[in-house]
Amino acid sequence: MAEEEQTTELEQEDQAVESQEEEKKEEEAPELRNTVTIEEAGPCKKKVIIEIPEAKIKKATDEQYESLRKEAVVPGFRKGRAPRRLLEKRFGKETAEQVKLQLLADASNAAVKDSELKSLGEPDIDFEQIKLPEEGPMTFDFEVEVRPEIDLPSLEGIPVMRTKLEVTDEQVDREIEQMQRWAGVWTPRAEGAAVELEDQIIADVVLKAEGVEEEQKLNNIEIHVRPNGFVGAIPIEKLDELLVGAKAGEHKETSVEVSKTFFREEYRGKKVDIQIDIQDVKWLKPAELDESFLKRYEVENEDELREKIQDTLHSRLESQTRAEMSDQIYRYLLDNTDFDLPLDIVAEQASTVLQRQYTSLLMRGLSREQIDEQFEQLQAGSEERAKEQLKTFFIMDKVGDELDISVTEDEINGHIAQLAAQRGQRPERMREEMARNGTLAQFSLEVRQDKCIAELLETAKITEKKAKKTRADKKSSKKAARKAAQKAAEPEEMEA
Repeated sequence: MAEEEQTTELEQEDQAVESQEEEKKEEEAPELRNTVTIEEAGPCKKKVIIEIPEAKIKKATDEQYESLRKEAVVPGFRKGRAPRRLLEKRFGKETAEQVKLQLLADASNAAVKDSELKSLGEPDIDFEQIKLPEEGPMTFDFEVEVRPEIDLPSLEGIPVMRTKLEVTDEQVDREIEQMQRWAGVWTPRAEGAAVELEDQIIADVVLKAEGVEEEQKLNNIEIHVRPNGFVGAIPIEKLDELLVGAKAGEHKETSVEVSKTFFREEYRGKKVDIQIDIQDVKWLKPAELDESFLKRYEVENEDELREKIQDTLHSRLESQTRAEMSDQIYRYLLDNTDFDLPLDIVAEQASTVLQRQYTSLLMRGLSREQIDEQFEQLQAGSEERAKEQLKTFFIMDKVGDELDISVTEDEINGHIAQLAAQRGQRPERMREEMARNGTLAQFSLEVRQDKCIAELLETAKITEKKAKKTRADKKSSKKAARKAAQKAAEPEEMEA
């Protein structure tokens, strides 16, 4: 009976406290604000100092206990009726930790948002080191990486040089010749004919690697006669000098020192003796420009084929020209914009670049020891590359803001559809994969960058220059001139 009376007194006392607290809350109209101070902490880094007032801590603590009271089960009390002091005794430590974490999270997020800090990551807060005070305010600080402040150069009238590229008859001729070669047939040379450059020989080969007892025999393999070719998996410099002039039935031998960076470990850094027994010699007979050939490319005649090739080459040249002009825009912005980069993010990006380079070199056949020898050089190169990548990202993001360029979901879906069509995939499936592997956000950034470049090119100061003739163009021109001369020298047919 005495226990019941004591419990009732405790309940009444607690209800009175609750009533007083409610009245006090109603009287407390002013919002409890944190004191926030922002200081510079290095390149693209801010130090945020926050003081949470004692009244705010008390309010958060009261709310936590109020919520706890409703759920806590305390022996001797109905659910929701346990007095505060018993709750403090039983759950005080856990409650203080929850209050602390909630206050820290809310205060840091609000400080970043209200101060309009363009943060690049989460605040770096050491929660373990911060204690919830029994009385007085709670003060803590943290550092956060922020976007660099960028002063862009003028975005109008950027000087751009456009190379005037034209599709010539010689280029079309070369394309047709290449198409005829692709559709050609390897044809045996006449009996006793010698091997010529660009021929194909069929041969039996024996490979003997240094330090390996067993020989490797390869029968009836194809070997293409080129200045730098392969016999089996072994690369051979001046292979043409070894084989040109040889005939079917002849035997050839050579030795090569395989590179220490070769991708096949069994040959890497070893001397390999090679024996070649030539069985057959073939030359590539180009396909005839006949009805069957034209049908393959869905055209009626040679003129229509040339027209189709011209269109293809024109599109190719336009893409090449646009890419060159875009590169000039990027270079102009990089050369004319100077700002500090966030060091932690540069380090993180450089680490990613370095890891990719390391993996690439391993795949190309270098041993870990060889890569480690040039690690310092790799590290310096990866840091420079990381800086340029990040600088480009921040500049183009700022350009997008300046030009008020955004990307809609329809635009992203349209670009994904184009990419999916090129790869023979379904657009929705490709989008799901991109969302899953984290490349969708990067893809959206690239689409926005492309829109920025397109707008900058519209206002650029473009100067045209003629393309230099390549050696292949000059060769084709001479060939065309010889053909024209031969045709002019032919006697004309007399009309009846």
